[in-house]
Amino acid sequence: METSNIVQVAEELLRETEEKKEAISAFDFKMVTFSLCDKDYAIDIMHVKEIAKAGRFTYVPNTLPFVLGVYNLRGEIIPILDLRIFFNIDVPERDENKLENLLILNIDDQKFGLVVDKIDKVVGVHKSSIQPPHPLFADINIKYISGVVESNNRLYVLLDVIRIFALRDEAEKQTQKQFAEPQPHIQANIPQPSAKPTEVLPKKDDTSELDLKFIAETLAEFKNFHVSEVNNVWLKHRYTEWKKEKGDDVQLKNEADASEFLKTFWSKHSEKWWSKEYAQAITNMLPENSAKQIVVWNPGCGQGFEAYSLACILKQKYPTAKVRIYAHDIDLLAVSNATMINVPNDVASDWYAPFVTQKANGEYTFKQDIKDCIMFEYHDCKNSNTLPMVDLIFARDTLSFLDEASQKNVISDFMEKMKGNAIAIIGENEAMPLSFNFREQNQGTLYAYSKD
Repeated sequence: METSNIVQVAEELLRETEEKKEAISAFDFKMVTFSLCDKDYAIDIMHVKEIAKAGRFTYVPNTLPFVLGVYNLRGEIIPILDLRIFFNIDVPERDENKLENLLILNIDDQKFGLVVDKIDKVVGVHKSSIQPPHPLFADINIKYISGVVESNNRLYVLLDVIRIFALRDEAEKQTQKQFAEPQPHIQANIPQPSAKPTEVLPKKDDTSELDLKFIAETLAEFKNFHVSEVNNVWLKHRYTEWKKEKGDDVQLKNEADASEFLKTFWSKHSEKWWSKEYAQAITNMLPENSAKQIVVWNPGCGQGFEAYSLACILKQKYPTAKVRIYAHDIDLLAVSNATMINVPNDVASDWYAPFVTQKANGEYTFKQDIKDCIMFEYHDCKNSNTLPMVDLIFARDTLSFLDEASQKNVISDFMEKMKGNAIAIIGENEAMPLSFNFREQNQGTLYAYSKD
């Protein structure tokens, strides 16, 4: 009898489990849940394209209070709306640097970003369980609610996003249209690279400022290129060129566009062997130095072309000194392979000839004394740099791929590590911020910076 009871109980539990599974599998409505002012809300998942975190939206004048601005989502400009303001919910003072929780919606082939307090999860329910809202139920206007539904002892207010966006007034519709369709741009007054920071430049039009803002956001998104005082003169000059090439369609829509935009940024012979003329130009920038040891910091060394080329010209420039190059990069594969690099025949017969040797298999490589000059290391220059004081910093096109705060920290490291007569050479389209009081000298397109 006891055994029979156990079997009966087991069968009942199994049946209940199967019923629960069947009920779950029968869910015919899924919704994304979130909170506004500690209350639970939901939106039909069919309207939700993705969730994201973002901040620093670009302000657009003459829009409604709940429109925070626009945002560059991987090359697509979308309006950002704050649902809390839309529903007259009190919002704490906004922190410009804080990342907001965004629901990216797709309504009638138009994308919008909705700012909410917290995004919870995806919940499945039966459509039949969705109840019509009571007029006294919510803090928000009932016409924006399609129903209420309970799940796991939580009551969700299901928003009717179609109606919310359909009832925007004409001013908001015009804002949507402005950023959904190409608009003619006014020619920007962009300063040329020769313009001094202290010069009074012509006033820029608002459209160009928005263009530059969106381009900067896209470069950061696709290429990790951060616009700042280090490179903004180049960016503005490049924008004028880009505008001539592309006409009204200046926005960067994908990674290929971002790469094309950056093609004029790179310094000469970037990730390539140096020409004799370029090597001589670098040599001419080097100061006289009678020290017994020349210490060099080469962050962003990549595959090693720079480090080996530097070692060769430093051996020529300071023949009696011991040369030590700390070559750092965050590409582990590149710095690992750099120690085994081969030199092409045409390069080996050029100005590199005194510094290379031929191996038994006929390939060329650098002589041992050149290799001994270089210490290749996997290292992120944003982290603590336990280096000795240096005579030369060679960091072409490296600062621009650090966020602005890291740029300042690394440049501060430059200042601390540089000896009194040391110089720093950065990218040909980069400049040291004025706040660091570097003294600048140039030779053609090359710029060197020393302590003022």
